[in-house]
Amino acid sequence: MKLLNKSLLNNTSKGIDNDFEEAPQLSRRKFLIGAAKSSLIMAFAPLAMSLTASASQIISDRAFSPSVWFEIKNTGEITVHVARCEMGQHVGTALAQIVAEELGANWDDIRVEHASSDPKWGFVMTGGSWSVFQMYKPLSQAGAAGRLTLIDAGAKILGVSAHSCDVKDSKVISGNKSITFSEIINKGKFDRTFTPEEMAKLSIKSPDKRHTIGFDRLALDVPPKTNGKAVYGIDVELKGMVYARPVIPPTRYGSKVLGVDDSKAKNIKGYLGYEILKDQSNWIEGWVSVIADTYQSAIKAADVLKISYQAGSSANINEQDIIDEGIKLVNQKESGVLFVNDGDVDKAFKVAASSMSATYITHTAMHFQMEPLNATAEFKDGIWHVHCGNQSHSLTQPAVAKALGVKVEEVMIHQYYLGGGFGRRAYGDYAIPAALTAKQIGKPVKFIFTRVDDSKFDQARSASVQKVSGALNKNNELIGYQHYVSAGWPTLAMAPGFMPKALDGKGNFDPFSTSGSDHWYSIANNRVRTINNQVAQKAFNPGWLRSVGPGWISFGAESFIDEVANEINIDPIDLRLSLLDGKGKNKGHHPQSVNGAKRLKTVLEHCRKTANWGGKLSKNEGIGIATSFGQEREMPTWIACAAHVKVDPRSGEVKVKKITMTLDCGTVVHPDSARAQIEGSILWGVSLALFEGTEIKNSNYAATNFHNYTPLRMNDMPEMEINFIDSKEFPVGLGEPGVIAVAPAIANAIFNASGVRLRELPMKAEHVREQKAKA
Repeated sequence: MKLLNKSLLNNTSKGIDNDFEEAPQLSRRKFLIGAAKSSLIMAFAPLAMSLTASASQIISDRAFSPSVWFEIKNTGEITVHVARCEMGQHVGTALAQIVAEELGANWDDIRVEHASSDPKWGFVMTGGSWSVFQMYKPLSQAGAAGRLTLIDAGAKILGVSAHSCDVKDSKVISGNKSITFSEIINKGKFDRTFTPEEMAKLSIKSPDKRHTIGFDRLALDVPPKTNGKAVYGIDVELKGMVYARPVIPPTRYGSKVLGVDDSKAKNIKGYLGYEILKDQSNWIEGWVSVIADTYQSAIKAADVLKISYQAGSSANINEQDIIDEGIKLVNQKESGVLFVNDGDVDKAFKVAASSMSATYITHTAMHFQMEPLNATAEFKDGIWHVHCGNQSHSLTQPAVAKALGVKVEEVMIHQYYLGGGFGRRAYGDYAIPAALTAKQIGKPVKFIFTRVDDSKFDQARSASVQKVSGALNKNNELIGYQHYVSAGWPTLAMAPGFMPKALDGKGNFDPFSTSGSDHWYSIANNRVRTINNQVAQKAFNPGWLRSVGPGWISFGAESFIDEVANEINIDPIDLRLSLLDGKGKNKGHHPQSVNGAKRLKTVLEHCRKTANWGGKLSKNEGIGIATSFGQEREMPTWIACAAHVKVDPRSGEVKVKKITMTLDCGTVVHPDSARAQIEGSILWGVSLALFEGTEIKNSNYAATNFHNYTPLRMNDMPEMEINFIDSKEFPVGLGEPGVIAVAPAIANAIFNASGVRLRELPMKAEHVREQKAKA
């Protein structure tokens, strides 16, 4: 299954209920370069635009609303327009580096501007570790086109041949002559159009000629974040606005307000009243918005409001109900739909000399991003303006429009910095109550969730159950492999247009709750079935949490490989290496997975050397290994992870002493950001493995704040050794892949240290004690 193939990318632009207009793809757009006022504009435009008008005229007239990718002012300042959000990952810096590299710009001249919602940008999503992977080629080509145009114009002014010119530090240089971009724009004339075919043929710099990509440059979002100039969604102020806080109903779906008593709230200074929200999309049901002239007053008033409800039908669902349903589903042979079907699995198990299986469980995990959910909304000049930090305009804009009962083009999402996203802000349903409150009271509204409100409205990672089975021949070779995965599906609720058809044609499936099961090990007979847990789906809205499906699926897959190795008495790394032959479908393809599984083999061999694998350890200590290929098979980030742990034999407490990770992500665009991403994702991986988790109680999350949701603390931080393979291959993703292999590496290390096999996340001290007692 190709998760990023053209048909699926086109489907993603359709949004909620598949009714969002399909967005144009950059690969089939013309690229225009022309002057407008005092700037040189470089923009993509539809193929269907007028062929008679000049590029400069079209840009100046805004005849087609171009997607302006970058512009150079006559002062020399270069602004790169980024249709991705900034939430601490320095995405603007990385994308600007790609442009600056090909353009030949001085980094000090570069600025970044984050785009607000507009169909001209195509499908916009900051998630899935897609940003650099998706934008590397079009931005490189755009920069190259700009460089050629500046060289031609500069050469004419200098009176030299364009072939004699090069570009460096925002200058066109020929021998001892040079001219700055600023001077070229003030003196030159620009009017050029590149067809898609011409763009595809543009020469991109070879790695040995790079001066920006692969070098650390000051992250462009760091200065405003440190000097206080950065504006987050929660900082927005509008003239005449009031504040609002939600009262979250008892069930995610189907709740109905029967009555509201605000007699106590009327005694609070600044309280302005409440609204029972009317959502035409029925996404939020039974919501009450509490309104005041200050946020503090809104908080106090909401706390004393007395609301009677009719709860939805899911009111009695608990975590164990979801787990029990998952266990039932993964033990039904024809459950769900077919995702992978290689060889003849049934025959392999029938002729096997032996077989084994194991079931793995992960519990509900939450986001708890630093900046609580918020949005500010107002109706102005016929347009609904929504101000918030948001990971996807393309999902949020139609959702807000549907709730309001207006056309998509009547809603604009204004982008700001995000104080953390991790998938929770990918579908901006928190903007819906803001817009509805503003509509119902006729005023701009700043709608802020408290931390508790935020947790109650979280889109948590669903509890999951997976069953992995292996068939072995008389030579202890793995001849059959079967993997059933079951969880609530976020994409089913929030973006059904992303869901492709299954191999067996028996329905669609959530690719982001299935990726990670389509491994790169060469096993002739291999079957994967993916199953929606409808009990979870009914209880709450499952969400995309950093690393999504691979974050829990690989826990099962990589733990099971170790269990097989232990069963047949072979070194777990040697078993993996024997399966990573890079043959058949695992040989990879150009450009993103060149050499396929052989690159995963390389990182595993490197990690083996750096992690002291096989070396002498102290008593009750162990090292475990796991591999990962990142978010998607079609965009592999090759990772090997070794976890060094110590297990207290009495208390069962697990201490992670060190994580060693080797990665091959192709070309590293911004090394400092890349390392920071992996450091953060490793720590999140440790947190999810040992500390983070809650449960569903009566259709609600039991955890509501950090007093009962306990992520990794400073005193539990492990030492980290991170090694990037030097590679010039196509760049892939880094935002999430580092999370994936950590949990199975820790589980395997716990087994090597204590002999206890844990198959449930998070892995707690009491689980170690229980397993020891059983043994």
